[in-house]
Amino acid sequence: MKKISIITMLAISVVAGSCRKDSSFLDVPPKQVLPTDLAFSDPALVLSILGDLYDRQRDFSSLDGYPSREYPLSPNNDREPGWRTFADFSEAFPSENGSSFLVQRTGWGYNEWAIWDYGYIRDLNLFIQRATAATKLSDGDKARFIAEARFLRANYYFEMVKRMGGVPLITDPLAYDYSGNVTALQKPRAKESEVYDFIISEAEAIKSILPADVNQKSRATKAAALAMESRAALYAGSIAKYGASTPQVALAGNEVGIPSTQANAYYTKALTASQEIINGSAGSYQLYRVLPDLSDNFAAIFLDKSSVNQEAIFVEDFKANAGKTHGFTTNDQPYSNSDEGGDAGRLDPSLNIVEAFEKLDNTYAPMATRDGAGNPIYYSNQLDIFSGRDARLAGTVLLPSGLFKGKRTDVMAGYQLADGSIITSTDASLPQEVPGLGRVQVVGQDGPVNGLEFRTQTGFYIRKYLDPTVGSGRRGRGSDVNFIRYRYAEVLLNAAEAAFELGQTGTALGYINQVRSRAGLTTPLAALTFDRIVHERRVELVFEGHTLYDMKRWRLAATVWDGAQMSVADLVSNIGSATKHNTQPFGLWPYKYYNPGNPNNGKWIFKEVKPSAVTGANKFQLGNYYSQIGDDILSANPKIVKQPNQ
Repeated sequence: MKKISIITMLAISVVAGSCRKDSSFLDVPPKQVLPTDLAFSDPALVLSILGDLYDRQRDFSSLDGYPSREYPLSPNNDREPGWRTFADFSEAFPSENGSSFLVQRTGWGYNEWAIWDYGYIRDLNLFIQRATAATKLSDGDKARFIAEARFLRANYYFEMVKRMGGVPLITDPLAYDYSGNVTALQKPRAKESEVYDFIISEAEAIKSILPADVNQKSRATKAAALAMESRAALYAGSIAKYGASTPQVALAGNEVGIPSTQANAYYTKALTASQEIINGSAGSYQLYRVLPDLSDNFAAIFLDKSSVNQEAIFVEDFKANAGKTHGFTTNDQPYSNSDEGGDAGRLDPSLNIVEAFEKLDNTYAPMATRDGAGNPIYYSNQLDIFSGRDARLAGTVLLPSGLFKGKRTDVMAGYQLADGSIITSTDASLPQEVPGLGRVQVVGQDGPVNGLEFRTQTGFYIRKYLDPTVGSGRRGRGSDVNFIRYRYAEVLLNAAEAAFELGQTGTALGYINQVRSRAGLTTPLAALTFDRIVHERRVELVFEGHTLYDMKRWRLAATVWDGAQMSVADLVSNIGSATKHNTQPFGLWPYKYYNPGNPNNGKWIFKEVKPSAVTGANKFQLGNYYSQIGDDILSANPKIVKQPNQ
């Protein structure tokens, strides 16, 4: 008799014959081996099998992008959420010496971001086959389980196609007959468009089977299926339209590349799927508007796991008391406020991304460090330089003197004296002599100090996803903040982009202005451009796993990451341009001005700084648009064609 291994990390007991509710979708039952017919006779057991399949989904929270490197596991030996994937693309700096290669290399390998897990696809196909054949499940349970597995399979194919282009589309659990002839198992790559078509058609087929329940987050729902369709169709439309600008990034059989004639059809599907969610047919989703402070409100989107949060659509759930946590907060919390005694500060947002958050009058501007005559501008409070900006800035980035767990960060690069000289130190614990003050602390406990790991080297810490719960930064405990895979604001932006590309500018403006209004940008945009579309996704969705794939689908990656070194003049110019090159992360360092008797004594000045570790400049090659298919795969299956430009 065939047996199936049930290995799961998901929720507490369930009454036989019923599906367990979303709020208890995290448990750790013992590993078992049961006969297939028995396993598929009890909804609780089926859900345990399905739970393992959910847990194997691939997204930014896994070690995406570094297949050849091994990194530590999280506190409970779970996969480590990928802070390093965010400390790339010049949107952040990695304040960990072992990760400094990110800002020292001059490009990405062709194998980065690649995935090709047909073992997982086979497990999903087996689940669908066995659930379909089950005779002891109720019709309702059976239909939902199969629909969930089809969602997971389609979503994983989406993760593959956005990295690899067309891949073999396998929807049956292939079995080897031990004849020595493996030809039947060797499948060619589908066209890139065919994989997107499969994802879209699966979403359409299952959406009405799945529950339209806004309170279900970690299991597939109608909204999750539609959000997947919305994003996938938008990607396909973009590749069809903007791929025309890079005709060399294509294959003759269209395994890579989508004909431009198909763009509008995909944009239409993206808009239709988005509007089903927006119009409420999948549940009452809405932008999170709970807290009066708009920055705190934005940060809370990623922390609030209650039913009040009707923005999150599909999440990877974690639960501390069920033993499933992650180390994002442990790795990235401010050094001075670390639960772990200094194991912190790795993900430092760059000045590049900070300056992308526009002013409340809808204009772009660098941080005001000098006046028109080139003289330093003095600020009484460190936070004053950031005032009047998009509220998402302080909701995404922990600014100098920012508040975390009731304590302000201590960020200071040194004292600047009246003659322009600077007194600094290599560590806050090493005081220096300041004339008239004696030996005093001259740099912040949180940095910035060039080369001092675990402290900010840009002047900023990450705030998005940072868990303020006491103990969440300890390695023995970890954080159980969810990672959001799909949320309503992205759906609005998908709809805005698709409508814009279809010439429906008024509709597009309506959607994008909703997102901007929530961020405090209360003067609606009256006109819309492609640059605005690109900008809005960048600031709303940064550090959520979109940056790389948006740049790839728009065919902007090779322009934005062009390998050129950056100067401060490059940094502060062309803010808001979709094609602005962004190859090196900068910081903004605060200095305390010391000049007794001067009215500016004790105030703050700021300087744009490129951290000393930043010696490389990101260069995206045409061969990076689609990740490399391994030689082992190519040699095992002669029907697989190689990627272009590699």
